Amino acid sequence: SKLDKDLYYYVTSKKEKLWCYRHFYYDALGKRREKAKRRFTTEKEAYKALLEVKANLLNGNTKQVEHSNLTISEWLDIWYDTHKNDWKVTSRDQRRMAIRDQMKPLLGSYKLAELDKTTYKRVYINKLLEKYKPSTVQLFHRLFKVAINAAVDDEIIPRNRFNKITIQQDEPKDNFLTAEELKKLLAAAKQYENETNYTFLLTLAYSGMRKGEALGIQWKNVDFDAHTITVERTKDNKGVRTPKTKNSYRTILMDDLSIKQLQQYKTWCKQVKLSYGKKLKDNDFVFISFQTGEPVSDTTVMYGLRRTIKKANEKVETSQGKIKEVTLHGLRHTHATLLISQRIPVKVIAERLGNTPQMIFDIYGHTFKELESEAVTAFNDSLKHSAVTSAGAD
Repeated sequence: SKLDKDLYYYVTSKKEKLWCYRHFYYDALGKRREKAKRRFTTEKEAYKALLEVKANLLNGNTKQVEHSNLTISEWLDIWYDTHKNDWKVTSRDQRRMAIRDQMKPLLGSYKLAELDKTTYKRVYINKLLEKYKPSTVQLFHRLFKVAINAAVDDEIIPRNRFNKITIQQDEPKDNFLTAEELKKLLAAAKQYENETNYTFLLTLAYSGMRKGEALGIQWKNVDFDAHTITVERTKDNKGVRTPKTKNSYRTILMDDLSIKQLQQYKTWCKQVKLSYGKKLKDNDFVFISFQTGEPVSDTTVMYGLRRTIKKANEKVETSQGKIKEVTLHGLRHTHATLLISQRIPVKVIAERLGNTPQMIFDIYGHTFKELESEAVTAFNDSLKHSAVTSAGAD
């Protein structure tokens, strides 16, 4: 081609004229390499692609040039094998299954550098929405973005094209309690449940902690003088680990009621431990079984919550006044929702829950929309009131 010495045309067996480019360059180690691509239908199209290659090389983006043919499937394997030992076991399993069951089957054959937003929404997001609920698709979308961000960090692609994609969420599920329902739940737990389950549910509801974080509290993490609990680990049936994210490391200010209950509970724990010939230590986990003196499992407290809800609802004859069926994580949602309803700043709520402000908006967006509607109504009412007052003055 007259446009560039690295630009050529060729004729296929079907007498079709196509274009290609072949460009030689030196990588970061000084090794001579060739970058070539075929099957462009026009000279202009091939020339534009060649200029992009040359521009990337001039800007030092040799990795983008070298990995331009890397498929999504190949990159996911590289990403997983490189970082799997850095992830907690739950995150590793979650990402491994998402790669195997969702990402590779739907996106694996596409080239990492060429997958565009429209194709991504059509073959990945839309296909997943046919099979899963929106909140689950949101999870798969978030995991894929993590993988793509890693490719950006490695300078294999220049940016993440999939950040500004909105997935219409489900209608919000009622996995939270109203203030009145929470009062009934805790009253029932105090009346019907053992000391551990009551204290656990109270602590969860009043702190907004994840259940694993609450199970991971040791007595040295409870400061009775400062009225605080410090989160520095999580515990479940897979063992004890560091918290979910760096934001999860936090110190939570507690109220007088919950701290007083924890003080009473500590005395109870000393008696239980003593009955098994042991002393209570600072590094003992807070929530223990009265039957063994050992730390309780997440299954134990889950069944404790279910029993409490059942007991609380047995004496209520109609559906009105009954407590909704919620999970332990629903108590965390309850804490957040009640704070939002009291107009507590998002940053404060995020720090308390160990999340980012953006995650608070993402998770509780429907609650903020309800508050926005209330704000609009209040604003209009204030203007009407002002108009009536002015008219009266006249």
